[in-house]
Amino acid sequence: METIQKLDEDLFIFLNQLNAEWLDPIMLALTGRWIWIPFYMMLLYFLIKVFKKESIGYILGVALVIILADQFTSGFMKPFFERLRPCHDPRWEDLIFNYAGCGGKFGFASSHAANTFALAAYLNLVAGNKIPGYKWLFLWAGIVSYTRIYLGVHYPMDILIGAVVGLASGWIVWMIVIYFKTSFTDKQSAQ
Repeated sequence: METIQKLDEDLFIFLNQLNAEWLDPIMLALTGRWIWIPFYMMLLYFLIKVFKKESIGYILGVALVIILADQFTSGFMKPFFERLRPCHDPRWEDLIFNYAGCGGKFGFASSHAANTFALAAYLNLVAGNKIPGYKWLFLWAGIVSYTRIYLGVHYPMDILIGAVVGLASGWIVWMIVIYFKTSFTDKQSAQ
């Protein structure tokens, strides 16, 4: 376990030091929440356009997948594992690049990675074959997740495990939506 942690920290230091002054405000913007609202609205628009009335259930699934991924990482994992964010770890005080503050004390696992990968996975399960652009959501999730390393607030393992939590959350919520959709269809057929 110590070897994995050492590799994780070494990779973090390497990646975090690959910064450029011109890129700093871009990475900060990409990690933000509000900048993505028009993007989220566009994703919902395509869901509604393709699925019409069925889209209500899928949109509820979007809300559920974000709640599940976010609460599992923030509400359970971070307090349970209590792994300091790199920017809160005194060992890295003069070594790492931290552009815009640190956030909460603990960082394992990344909620940004969990939430973005959860959304990407869920929307691809829902409509990846009907809305081909949704496949690019995984690239978007990867970029948003990488900003967290760049800004000095997460280790790579925080990102990797957050992404796994997100992918699992997307699949779990997809299965729940399918279950309820099938149950509802069966009840309609029985009447």
